[in-house]
Amino acid sequence: MIRSIVRGAGSALPPRVVTNRELAERLDTSDEWIVERTGIRQRHIAGEGETTATLATDAARAALADAGIEAGDIDLIVLATATPDNTFPATATKVQVALGCGPCAAFDVAAVCSGFLYAMSTADAMLVSGQAKRALVIGAETFSRILDWEDRTTAVLFGDGAGAIVLEAQDVGDVGHNEGPGILTSQLHADGKHHDLLYVDGGPSTTQTVGHLRMKGREVFRHAVVNLAQVLNDVVAKADIAVDQIDLVVPHQANIRILEATAKKLGLPPEKLVVTVDRHANTSAASVPLAFAAARADGRVKPGDLVLFEAMGGGFTWGASLVRM
Repeated sequence: MIRSIVRGAGSALPPRVVTNRELAERLDTSDEWIVERTGIRQRHIAGEGETTATLATDAARAALADAGIEAGDIDLIVLATATPDNTFPATATKVQVALGCGPCAAFDVAAVCSGFLYAMSTADAMLVSGQAKRALVIGAETFSRILDWEDRTTAVLFGDGAGAIVLEAQDVGDVGHNEGPGILTSQLHADGKHHDLLYVDGGPSTTQTVGHLRMKGREVFRHAVVNLAQVLNDVVAKADIAVDQIDLVVPHQANIRILEATAKKLGLPPEKLVVTVDRHANTSAASVPLAFAAARADGRVKPGDLVLFEAMGGGFTWGASLVRM
């Protein structure tokens, strides 16, 4: 049986940190208001010369070092982003050149905050089918470039950063469908009728501009809790395991209240939840791999652990993946 094994993980964050108090100096808000409603205390903001591609490249280098794999051994790059360096070519191709990976397949995936789950599932399918042997899966964003900094309802929520993992196709032998290492199962969904609840009001084909992020937060919150709880239960059922067998949940870091409400619906204890929203804010497609890299670095991810990844974003798109380390 061929499975996609997680070999390494890495992250990259811009050095500039912007606290809630700094935002409160120019917006009608406060540190207390932001923390109470979102759990966010700070975020990293890209500076001059820092782009989605540079952050993605730094995270990829860290993941390769963690995996002990050379860039030349990578034959697939899938990069999830809603904030590419250019409309085209794909930002993944810029990462390919910066790393020196050679003429391997490299492309972007656009599914906003769920993008990393979509990218990971795409890479998994290509590895298992034999189209590639080793893949870099990256989530990278510079959301600060599409924020309306006069809109306190969105400007306080987002940050910049990148996370990456290295996946490798390996023969894990004759094991059960929920045994052995690798990606066990994934589930992806989309429902385009909710477009106007979370979107960017621009684009090359409509306004010939980049546009700004717009969101109806209360409605997004309600859909997020319901959809995430459902997809997590679906993935667990598909893998034929019990919820209490999950060792760690790596969720999209949008809002601490969404994380806690989803965990409560599933009956998961808080200690099984990876939380980085307080220091990273919402980094869209980068948030899941950033959180995973943090948990791996501090020792919470151990060989044999069952780790559940989940996310929901604009579209709406949402999904989950169950991985045994």
